Amino acid sequence: MKKSIIHFFVLVLLITVSTDAWAQKLITKTGNIKFQASTPSNEEVAAENKSVSAVLEPSTGDFAALVLIKGFRFKVALMEEHFNENYMESEKFSKATLKGKMEDFDLSKVTSTAKNFTLKGDLTLHGVTKPITVTVKVSKAANGVMAMGSFEVKPEDYGIEIPNLVRKKIADKIKVNYNFLLVK
Repeated sequence: MKKSIIHFFVLVLLITVSTDAWAQKLITKTGNIKFQASTPSNEEVAAENKSVSAVLEPSTGDFAALVLIKGFRFKVALMEEHFNENYMESEKFSKATLKGKMEDFDLSKVTSTAKNFTLKGDLTLHGVTKPITVTVKVSKAANGVMAMGSFEVKPEDYGIEIPNLVRKKIADKIKVNYNFLLVK
Protein backbone atom coordinates (compact mmCIF):
# COMPACT_ATOMS: atom_id res chain seq x y z
CA MET A 1 0.00 0.00 0.00
CA LYS A 2 2.82 2.41 0.91
CA LYS A 3 4.52 1.68 -2.44
CA SER A 4 1.30 2.52 -4.30
CA ILE A 5 0.99 5.85 -2.49
CA ILE A 6 4.64 6.68 -3.18
CA HIS A 7 4.23 5.76 -6.87
CA PHE A 8 1.11 7.91 -7.02
CA PHE A 9 2.94 10.94 -5.58
CA VAL A 10 5.92 10.41 -7.91
CA LEU A 11 3.52 10.23 -10.87
CA VAL A 12 1.73 13.42 -9.77
CA LEU A 13 5.08 15.17 -9.32
CA LEU A 14 6.25 14.12 -12.80
CA ILE A 15 2.99 15.26 -14.39
CA THR A 16 3.20 18.59 -12.56
CA VAL A 17 6.82 19.16 -13.60
CA SER A 18 6.20 18.24 -17.23
CA THR A 19 3.02 20.35 -17.35
CA ASP A 20 4.93 23.34 -15.96
CA ALA A 21 7.69 22.84 -18.53
CA TRP A 22 5.12 22.58 -21.34
CA ALA A 23 3.24 25.66 -20.11
CA GLN A 24 6.36 27.76 -20.58
CA LYS A 25 6.38 27.25 -24.34
CA LEU A 26 4.54 29.70 -26.55
CA ILE A 27 2.80 28.09 -29.52
CA THR A 28 0.50 28.67 -32.46
CA LYS A 29 -1.23 26.48 -35.00
CA THR A 30 -2.70 29.45 -36.84
CA GLY A 31 0.44 31.30 -37.90
CA ASN A 32 0.41 33.13 -41.20
CA ILE A 33 2.95 32.96 -44.03
CA LYS A 34 2.59 34.83 -47.31
CA PHE A 35 4.98 34.76 -50.21
CA GLN A 36 5.33 37.05 -53.18
CA ALA A 37 7.10 35.83 -56.32
CA SER A 38 5.69 38.30 -58.85
CA THR A 39 7.66 40.26 -61.40
CA PRO A 40 6.66 43.65 -62.83
CA SER A 41 4.09 43.61 -65.68
CA ASN A 42 3.13 39.97 -65.10
CA GLU A 43 0.30 38.15 -63.35
CA GLU A 44 0.56 38.13 -59.56
CA VAL A 45 2.35 35.08 -58.18
CA ALA A 46 1.49 35.06 -54.49
CA ALA A 47 0.03 32.72 -51.90
CA GLU A 48 -0.90 32.56 -48.24
CA ASN A 49 -0.99 29.81 -45.62
CA LYS A 50 -2.98 30.52 -42.44
CA SER A 51 -2.31 27.27 -40.57
CA VAL A 52 1.39 27.38 -39.78
CA SER A 53 2.53 25.75 -36.54
CA ALA A 54 5.27 27.42 -34.51
CA VAL A 55 6.76 27.14 -31.03
CA LEU A 56 9.03 29.43 -29.01
CA GLU A 57 10.81 28.37 -25.85
CA PRO A 58 11.20 31.74 -24.07
CA SER A 59 13.85 30.55 -21.62
CA THR A 60 16.27 29.57 -24.41
CA GLY A 61 15.09 31.49 -27.49
CA ASP A 62 14.68 28.20 -29.38
CA PHE A 63 12.17 28.58 -32.21
CA ALA A 64 10.65 26.17 -34.71
CA ALA A 65 8.00 26.57 -37.40
CA LEU A 66 6.37 24.04 -39.70
CA VAL A 67 4.28 24.77 -42.77
CA LEU A 68 2.46 22.23 -44.92
CA ILE A 69 3.13 23.13 -48.55
CA LYS A 70 -0.35 22.13 -49.73
CA GLY A 71 -1.78 24.70 -47.29
CA PHE A 72 -0.77 27.64 -49.52
CA ARG A 73 -3.74 29.23 -51.25
CA PHE A 74 -3.51 31.20 -54.50
CA LYS A 75 -6.06 33.44 -56.18
CA VAL A 76 -5.83 31.28 -59.31
CA ALA A 77 -6.51 27.54 -58.82
CA LEU A 78 -4.34 26.52 -61.80
CA MET A 79 -1.39 28.42 -60.30
CA GLU A 80 -1.88 26.52 -57.02
CA GLU A 81 -1.91 23.22 -58.93
CA HIS A 82 1.31 24.06 -60.79
CA PHE A 83 2.95 25.22 -57.55
CA ASN A 84 2.19 21.90 -55.81
CA GLU A 85 2.83 19.53 -58.73
CA ASN A 86 5.56 21.13 -60.83
CA TYR A 87 7.59 23.38 -58.55
CA MET A 88 7.29 22.30 -54.91
CA GLU A 89 6.50 18.63 -55.61
CA SER A 90 4.38 18.70 -52.46
CA GLU A 91 3.55 14.98 -52.61
CA LYS A 92 7.27 14.27 -52.16
CA PHE A 93 8.22 17.33 -50.07
CA SER A 94 5.09 17.95 -48.01
CA LYS A 95 6.44 20.45 -45.49
CA ALA A 96 8.95 23.20 -44.89
CA THR A 97 10.56 23.87 -41.51
CA LEU A 98 12.54 26.61 -39.86
CA LYS A 99 14.45 25.67 -36.71
CA GLY A 100 16.78 27.97 -34.88
CA LYS A 101 17.54 30.15 -31.92
CA MET A 102 16.87 33.82 -31.29
CA GLU A 103 20.10 35.36 -30.08
CA ASP A 104 19.97 37.11 -26.69
CA PHE A 105 16.24 36.50 -26.40
CA ASP A 106 14.85 37.76 -23.10
CA LEU A 107 11.07 37.67 -22.71
CA SER A 108 11.23 40.12 -19.81
CA LYS A 109 12.55 42.80 -22.21
CA VAL A 110 9.72 42.34 -24.70
CA THR A 111 7.12 45.12 -24.57
CA SER A 112 4.22 46.25 -26.74
CA THR A 113 6.81 48.04 -28.90
CA ALA A 114 8.40 45.56 -31.32
CA LYS A 115 12.01 44.64 -30.58
CA ASN A 116 14.25 43.03 -33.20
CA PHE A 117 15.93 39.70 -32.50
CA THR A 118 18.24 37.77 -34.80
CA LEU A 119 17.20 34.18 -35.43
CA LYS A 120 19.95 31.91 -36.72
CA GLY A 121 18.96 28.45 -37.83
CA ASP A 122 18.15 26.12 -40.68
CA LEU A 123 15.44 26.41 -43.30
CA THR A 124 14.40 23.12 -44.90
CA LEU A 125 12.46 23.56 -48.12
CA HIS A 126 11.93 21.12 -51.00
CA GLY A 127 14.10 18.59 -49.17
CA VAL A 128 17.11 20.94 -48.95
CA THR A 129 18.38 22.39 -45.66
CA LYS A 130 20.34 25.65 -45.66
CA PRO A 131 21.47 27.94 -42.85
CA ILE A 132 19.49 31.15 -42.59
CA THR A 133 19.57 34.34 -40.53
CA VAL A 134 16.25 36.13 -40.04
CA THR A 135 15.27 39.27 -38.17
CA VAL A 136 12.23 38.64 -35.99
CA LYS A 137 10.21 41.57 -34.62
CA VAL A 138 8.79 40.47 -31.27
CA SER A 139 6.22 42.36 -29.21
CA LYS A 140 3.90 41.58 -26.28
CA ALA A 141 0.40 40.42 -27.06
CA ALA A 142 -2.49 39.06 -25.01
CA ASN A 143 -1.38 35.78 -23.41
CA GLY A 144 1.92 35.71 -25.32
CA VAL A 145 3.96 37.41 -28.02
CA MET A 146 3.65 38.46 -31.64
CA ALA A 147 6.57 37.44 -33.88
CA MET A 148 6.71 38.85 -37.39
CA GLY A 149 9.06 39.75 -40.19
CA SER A 150 10.21 38.78 -43.65
CA PHE A 151 13.07 37.18 -45.53
CA GLU A 152 13.94 36.16 -49.08
CA VAL A 153 14.79 32.83 -50.63
CA LYS A 154 16.09 31.88 -54.06
CA PRO A 155 14.29 28.88 -55.61
CA GLU A 156 17.52 27.49 -57.09
CA ASP A 157 19.13 27.39 -53.61
CA TYR A 158 16.52 24.78 -52.67
CA GLY A 159 16.55 22.76 -55.88
CA ILE A 160 13.30 24.28 -57.15
CA GLU A 161 13.45 24.36 -60.94
CA ILE A 162 11.65 27.12 -62.81
CA PRO A 163 11.13 26.27 -66.52
CA ASN A 164 12.52 28.77 -69.03
CA LEU A 165 9.00 29.28 -70.40
CA VAL A 166 7.88 31.02 -67.18
CA ARG A 167 11.28 32.07 -65.76
CA LYS A 168 10.68 35.78 -66.46
CA LYS A 169 7.28 35.65 -64.73
CA ILE A 170 8.70 34.47 -61.40
CA ALA A 171 11.01 36.60 -59.25
CA ASP A 172 14.62 35.51 -58.70
CA LYS A 173 14.11 36.06 -54.97
CA ILE A 174 10.87 35.05 -53.31
CA LYS A 175 9.79 37.40 -50.50
CA VAL A 176 8.36 35.55 -47.51
CA ASN A 177 6.36 37.40 -44.80
CA TYR A 178 5.43 35.69 -41.55
CA ASN A 179 3.21 36.61 -38.63
CA PHE A 180 2.76 34.41 -35.54
CA LEU A 181 0.71 35.05 -32.41
CA LEU A 182 2.40 32.69 -29.94
CA VAL A 183 0.44 31.99 -26.77
CA LYS A 184 0.80 29.81 -23.64
